[in-house]
Amino acid sequence: MSRAAAIIVAAGRGTRMGPNVDKLFLDVCGKPIVAHAWSAFDRSPDIDEIVVVIREGMQTDFKELAATYEFKKPFRFAAGGKERQNSVWNGLLSVSPGIEIVVIQDGARPCATSRIIADCLAAAREVGASVAAQRVTDTLKEADESGVVTRHLDRSRLWAVQTPQVFRTEIIKRALEEVLKRGLFITDDTAACEFIGQPVKLVESATPNPKATAPDDLPSIEMVLKQQLANGSSAT
Repeated sequence: MSRAAAIIVAAGRGTRMGPNVDKLFLDVCGKPIVAHAWSAFDRSPDIDEIVVVIREGMQTDFKELAATYEFKKPFRFAAGGKERQNSVWNGLLSVSPGIEIVVIQDGARPCATSRIIADCLAAAREVGASVAAQRVTDTLKEADESGVVTRHLDRSRLWAVQTPQVFRTEIIKRALEEVLKRGLFITDDTAACEFIGQPVKLVESATPNPKATAPDDLPSIEMVLKQQLANGSSAT
């Protein structure tokens, strides 16, 4: 089996949570949000090592986090970059030689299960790239700059993509090199694959997989984590 590393992108602060709030260290169900995200990969049998991409000056905080929750997998830190793609690139440069598969995870998305991690890994090994996603259930419209509807979108073909996003290492390196060469800005790593013609397999999340972006997200995240703890699905 090819060796896999998780890259947890935890270099952002999250301005929509409010001033002087580091959303990654907000407590939900007795742990900081980023500790839940890290735990999911630490306990996954499919992950060999972990790289955590962090802001300058945060090494002590993250070392204390690892000690507090007794994470077992080998880990190291990489420096956050100006934009997400720069942070991911720094993470890629930090994985060990011989890592053939990388799993990229938002540090602010704490509800990934071992099941979705394993399913995304299997899909990426098959086609080269995969992403956790959920079907869009709302009716969607496209609008112009003034807010007037210009087009109805067929939701049967639309998906909301999440993390984990999983790639063969050489594929995501080649894709991000193209993004960086063009000076582009992307918020989603699978978008880089479009520039090299790499197919991406959607892997449907069986359970909710929310991201902490604004204060209103925290109650739903807590509800999902409590349900996982109740039925043991956090490890399945």
